[in-house]
Amino acid sequence: MDPFRLCVAMLPLAVYLLMLAAINFARRPVVVTGARDMAGLGLAVIGLLIVGPIELLLPVLPSEASGYYWLLLLLIYGLILTLGVLLSAPRLVVYNVSLDQLRTVLSEVVTELDSEARWAGSSVALPRLHVELHLDDNPTTRNVSLVATSAPQSYSGWRELEKALRARLRATVESSPNACGLVVLFASLAMAVRMGWIFYHHPREITQGFAEMLRF
Repeated sequence: MDPFRLCVAMLPLAVYLLMLAAINFARRPVVVTGARDMAGLGLAVIGLLIVGPIELLLPVLPSEASGYYWLLLLLIYGLILTLGVLLSAPRLVVYNVSLDQLRTVLSEVVTELDSEARWAGSSVALPRLHVELHLDDNPTTRNVSLVATSAPQSYSGWRELEKALRARLRATVESSPNACGLVVLFASLAMAVRMGWIFYHHPREITQGFAEMLRF
């Protein structure tokens, strides 16, 4: 792979991994909506798609494609990603927390929001908010997902649950940095170093590649 395409593939992914490492090193649990989590991942892999499947869809050779081709294909990808985010089931992802820690806090929050809430194992239903979810634990990366178990559900109810849970976690739970963040940080820095080396030794190829891609 030529230097320009390698940088295009790695840059969005390196930024995403750096942000993920920052989240894992946070001293408090971090609550992220499923929509934001999915959108962030979709943007992280856009560079890989540009030098892979998207480039294959070009009706002309990549070197002959104008900026309008790239703009149109990126717009189509953005619309597909937006549609996927909008159609996805409600979900919350809580980083830097164990299942036991989250369940304790969630039980308190659920009781305050809905006195009729019912637990069944790792699932809970909040009739007043029209929310039903189950806890999906990932102990390797130390995060827990709150995933909708039925449809339709109330997005305003999920929003209310998100705000209450975020506030309670910030106020009551303090967590140590996640060791998984070191791996993510190392991968991000390795990509950054590699791109720095490429920019230093191949500035002409990088400049030419951007000029060809942005040609209108």
